[in-house]
This record gives sequence, C-alpha cells and structure tokens, in this order.
Amino acid sequence: MLERTAPRTGGWSSAAPSWLIAQFPAPLRGAAVPPLHPGAWWLWALALGTAATRTTNPLLLALLIATSAYVVATCRPNAPWARSYSVFFKLALAVLLIRLVFAVLLGSPLPGTHVIVTLPEIPLPDWAQGIRLGGKVTVETVLIAFYDGLRLATLLICVGAANSLANPTRLLKSLPGALYEIGVAVVVALTYAPNLIADVQRLRAARRLRGRPDTGFRGLLQVALPVLEGALERSVALAAAMDARGYGRTADVPPRVRRTTTALTLGGLLGVCAGTYGLLTADGGTYGLPVLLAGVVAALAGLRLGSRRSPRTRYRPDRWDVRAWLVAGSGAAVAALLTLAADRMPEALNPGVIPLVAPTLPLWPAAAVLLGLLPAFISPTPRTPAVTKEPS
Repeated sequence: MLERTAPRTGGWSSAAPSWLIAQFPAPLRGAAVPPLHPGAWWLWALALGTAATRTTNPLLLALLIATSAYVVATCRPNAPWARSYSVFFKLALAVLLIRLVFAVLLGSPLPGTHVIVTLPEIPLPDWAQGIRLGGKVTVETVLIAFYDGLRLATLLICVGAANSLANPTRLLKSLPGALYEIGVAVVVALTYAPNLIADVQRLRAARRLRGRPDTGFRGLLQVALPVLEGALERSVALAAAMDARGYGRTADVPPRVRRTTTALTLGGLLGVCAGTYGLLTADGGTYGLPVLLAGVVAALAGLRLGSRRSPRTRYRPDRWDVRAWLVAGSGAAVAALLTLAADRMPEALNPGVIPLVAPTLPLWPAAAVLLGLLPAFISPTPRTPAVTKEPS
C-alpha cells in the first residue's frame, strides 16, 4: 500500500480576522503568516510590567500573570530560545518566597494585631534600629511582603514573556545604526538565559537517555560543567563571527556632524529625563510635556545622524505592520488605564494592610487588564496543516 500525503502549504491561521489579512499584499495571503515585529512584543511586555508596578492588588497581579501566560502559550514559536518562560516563572516564585522569608526573619516591627507565631528574638545594637531578628510575626507583616514580592514577581514574568515571544536576533536588525554596538551587547545579554536553559535541557535529556542521574547535587554539577564549556565555546565563536563581519568599524564623517550628533543625543536624553520628572511632580505639569516632546525629537534626530557612522545593510527587515501597532497598543492601553485607575481608585488598586482590609477585584481595571489578551487573537502561532492519508 502506498500512501500519498497532502502537500504542506503554509497559510494564515484561522484565528486571524479577514480585515487583518486584507492589510497585506495578495501574494502574502496565501503564504505563511509573516512574523510579528519583535519590538512590538517587548513594548507589550514592558507595558504589562509597567501596569504591574501601579498596583499591589493580588487579584489584579494574578490577572496580569494569567494574561501573559495565555499569550505566551498561544503565540510562542517552536524555538529553543522560546522555552524560557517557565524558568522566569520559577525565578519569580523564588523571589516571592525569599521576600516572605526575609519579612518573617528580618522584618521591621509593624503595628499589627493578628499574630501568627512568636519566634525567639535576638537583640541587636542601637545602630541597627528598625531591624529585628525573630520576634512576633503578624499577618500584616506577611501581607505587605507578599504584595511587594508578588509585584516584583509579576514584573519578572512579563520580562520572561518578552524573552519567549521576541526573537533577539531579529530585534537587533531593527535597531538604528547609531545603537548597533550597544544593541549587540544587549542582545547577547538577553540571549544568555534562553541559550543557557536550552543547553541545560539538552544535557539533562542526554543523561536520562544514558541512564545517568540528572537531579540532585551530583547531577546538577555534572550538567553545569558542560554548560559552562558550551557557553565559552559559543562566546569564542561569536567573537570570531563579529570580527569577520566588521563589527565596530565606523565610516568617516565630518567632525561637525559628530559634534552635532553628540549634542542632539545628550540634549535629547536630558530633555526626556527632565520632562519625565516634570510629569511625575505636581509643580512641573506645565513644562513637563513640552520638554519631554522636545527631548524625544532631539534624541531621534541625533540617532538619525549617528546612523551615518555605521554603514550596514538589513536583509529582509521586519515590517511594523498593523498587527504590531495593535499588539503594542494593547499593552500601552493596559498600562495607561491602570495608571489612571491608581489615581482614581487608590484603595482598590492598593488595598490597605493596617488596618487589615480584604482585597477586592475592581471591575473596569480588571477589564483593562484583559485588553492585554489581544495578541493571542491577532498574532497566534501558525498551525501546522494536518496530514491527510489517502489510499492508492
């Protein structure tokens, strides 16, 4: 019996709406879904992290974590660097646990009335006032530590979502020429964790196939040495590849252009800092926004001029299309709405601990967090077509 398989033809995912497909040229509609711009994923994740810093409500923070997890499960590609989300999740849990342990053992004395347990207290000298070792552990102290630790854990999980969704190599291609050297260093740093995780998973699987232990102190030690050796070999290969591609070489530009570039870039960054400070203070509301906009324009002009010193070309650059605007806009909407809610509803977004108040789920801030689910519907992972078998 001979079997004939249907040819694999990449196509748009059925989850993509028809109006979104119409935004692309006709030849692309029958091809595979073009990948989303990696900068859109980072803007979306950083916006969710910004929203997490505006609240200590555990219900809203849990909703942010669930939103990022659903988008990662729906949109994550099948690549080694895309498997780092679970590791960041475990790291966030470890941070939360460490925060709770420090609050119990080294917490400052708070006026709490609900005592959980009383530990033996070690007296400290006068210069260490405000810190205690042991003593009464109250519900209020544990809740304050839990709220702060959960907020930091949510921020780490959002960064892990960006690492799992955005291809760092494609992100490097999208940077302007003036930031190319800095971008390479940042991308190498960002790819360290995904590559390390992929190496550990590969070596543990190889040890299991050989019937050798891959857990415990001995197993981790025997896995760590090959991982470090592979990281060293990868760094040497990366350095050779960067040298062969002319990394660090610049074009000759007139001194006047270099001075103008430096002045515009530094002045723009100072303007951005001053404008941001003005927006965050009550007295600088009048000049904050104009100074911020002027700083952004000057910094962009400086980056544009600085790109002349880095003569390089881009092969098939990523397009910032409608989907990228929608993904980045959904994250920005979540951050903006939760910032507004923090000003309008401070009691709901930051529940009180002294006196003890049970957190409640505010409706419209929770609905604002759900806007972060938009990327799961407009940019899902392309589905592999099913293989049909027909009798010959």
